[in-house]
Amino acid sequence: MKALFLDRDGVINERIIDGYVTRLEDFKLIDGVLEAMAIFSRVFDRIFVVTNQQGIGKGLMTESDLDRIHDWLQEQVASAGGRIDRIYYCPALKSAHSFMRKPSIGMALQARRDYPEVLLRQSVMVGDTRSDMLFGRRAGMQTVLVGDEHEVAYRNPHLVDRYYADLLGYAKSLL
Repeated sequence: MKALFLDRDGVINERIIDGYVTRLEDFKLIDGVLEAMAIFSRVFDRIFVVTNQQGIGKGLMTESDLDRIHDWLQEQVASAGGRIDRIYYCPALKSAHSFMRKPSIGMALQARRDYPEVLLRQSVMVGDTRSDMLFGRRAGMQTVLVGDEHEVAYRNPHLVDRYYADLLGYAKSLL
């Protein structure tokens, strides 16, 4: 089975520069994401979100706060005809060097344990940072860079298989 792994901040929702999405009121979907998720639901066997959430580790939010955001996201995606099979997150601080924190592949391995039918070599990681591309490459996935971080692709061409301006652009390319 092929799976789609998606980063969250900067891919699904607007990234808060030098800050964190700590409340539902701050969670703004990027235009076209719901349409993209509906397309992905027809193309991929499984869809996962993999996100570093060190705002929890810093005490800026609780896991309950994060659950509210993720519950709302899943409701919006489902109401638009899409799905997210599971959301994985790592609350650890970057300084903790957790194996679950991207670019380490702990969340990919957890998804494979939870869904043994998923074949990482047939899967795709979509992200907007070098860390996301490293995560995908280390897990043996194809990588897709989205957003305006062109420098990631130019400085690290070995990490990026494809580049699109946004998630919807990638989704439409699959049709």
